Formats: sequence, structure tokens, C-alpha cells
Amino acid sequence: MIEGGSGTTVSYTDTARARLVMAYEACELADLARAFVPIGEHELNLDGTSRSPGTVLADAARVVAAAQRFFEAAAVFERMGGADWQVIGDVLEVSARTAQLRFAMAEAAFRELLSPDRCPAAGEAGRLRAYMAREPLEVALDLDDWVLRHEDGDSDLGTTPVSGGLVRRGPRRPA
Repeated sequence: MIEGGSGTTVSYTDTARARLVMAYEACELADLARAFVPIGEHELNLDGTSRSPGTVLADAARVVAAAQRFFEAAAVFERMGGADWQVIGDVLEVSARTAQLRFAMAEAAFRELLSPDRCPAAGEAGRLRAYMAREPLEVALDLDDWVLRHEDGDSDLGTTPVSGGLVRRGPRRPA
């Protein structure tokens, strides 16, 4: 939440928060995948074999896990934006029931994060997701910086490529 000029508190919509979580997961996925592009000077033996067997596969598994988190975050964003299970299923070419079975737990976990009296889930990932859902402006500003550091000629992004697009709820008086 941020303070408005008149002493009112403005917060982001739940859909905007879900989109922010998806943006964060995309950032994490991009960083993990990009690490595979350079070939380290000491990564290969002279015969072209790996100096650390299993390391690349373990790193690739982390990329797949990050892609899975991004995929789930995208489904949650669609649901928070009003898409029903039929729409999700149609996009994925599965039944509405299959889509619901696949993503309902991720949606429920996100909705729990939005609860003001909910304690963060155990583990670093749970605390991070709770932080993203509860402190969206801080996360959005960090992602603004990330996008601007990584822009590839996209000069029309402006100075707030993430935070500028988040939708806020109307002003509310503090309790």
C-alpha cells in the first residue's frame, strides 16, 4: 500500500498482485535460463566433456521448476482476472475439470497470501510470495529496475515498466 496525497491509503487490486507475482516468476526464470548461455572458460575438459558431471542437469531442473512456478502464476493471474476454468482448459486444450485439478491449489495458496491475518507459509519461498502479495510496490520497483537493466532496445518502456502498469483500488480512509 502507498499513501495518497490526502492521507488516504491506496492498495493494488488482487489481480494486479497476481500479475506482479507472475512478473517476478518470469524474472526468476529468465535469470536462471540466461545463466546457461555463456560457456565458462573452465566448464569443459579438453576433450569436451563436463568437468562437473550432473551440475548442468541439476541447474536445468531448477529452470524447469521456475518455469512451472511461472506457469502456475499465469493461471492464477488469469483466474484472479475473471477467467473461469473452461477458459483455462480451452487455452491449454484440456477439460475445465482437468484445469481446475491442475491449478486450484495454486489459486487457493495465492488467495491465502492476500488474507491480512494469514501467517506466511513456511520456508523462504512462502515468505517471499507473501511479501510479493503484501508489499507489491516494493517488488514492482525492484522489477522496474530489473527490466530497465535488461532492456534490449525497447525504448518505449518508460521509467516504470512494471509499477506503472499495476492497477490500484480506489482511495480508502485509514482505519
